[in-house]
Amino acid sequence: MEHYVTLLKMGAFSREDVAGITGNIRTADSLLYSYKKKGWIASVRRNLYVAISLETGQPVCNPYQIAAHISPDACVSHHSAFEVHGMANQVFSDLYVSTSAVFRPFEFDGKHFERVPSITTEGVKEIGKIRVTDLERTVVDGIKDFAKIGGLEELLRCLMMITYADADKLTRYLTIYDNCFLWQKAGYILSHFPNMKLPALFFDTCKSNARKNVRYLYEDIKKESPVFESEWGLYIPKDMMKLLES
Repeated sequence: MEHYVTLLKMGAFSREDVAGITGNIRTADSLLYSYKKKGWIASVRRNLYVAISLETGQPVCNPYQIAAHISPDACVSHHSAFEVHGMANQVFSDLYVSTSAVFRPFEFDGKHFERVPSITTEGVKEIGKIRVTDLERTVVDGIKDFAKIGGLEELLRCLMMITYADADKLTRYLTIYDNCFLWQKAGYILSHFPNMKLPALFFDTCKSNARKNVRYLYEDIKKESPVFESEWGLYIPKDMMKLLES
């Protein structure tokens, strides 16, 4: 039990982390095998482990904390980040992890860990030992990928809960993604949320970067008799905000 307390403090860890404690990789492998057999640690996935509380028999880290240990730049993102920020309409079993490292989806502790490719490490903060995208990056990521993470209605419900967003940060992350369609979608969708207190300059910036290309807000809308919104050059639902009445 010599190293168990240390692993408890670490929460989640890799084989290499354990080697740093024991002094060499062979001793680390022996310790991992022994502790797993005794039920003191559990394997999350290949080369990722979590300490188990002897009092409760449960992992000492929650799934959101575990997500940040998948890779050096991993962080909770998208709908899962809205959950961490307390601004999600519902909690999903899917846990979205932004990282440049490739990993296969896996299950642990009731969650399905799903990778979303990340092109930046900006806009990441720590909340209660959880590495998570900040609110503004979460908003941009949600708009970029809403079709994959619960759909437009769920995104709108999350945005309704936000009482303030930093326009400079939103602009910064949109600039990093450098995607005309994303500027277009962000400007149109966020214009429906005065609760976020975004200035007119933000929407002017979105319009200037959208380049007036005509697009569908999302692919399946082609089957829904969309209407054309000339200000943003988008085919949209007839009354988008009525989605929140269902």
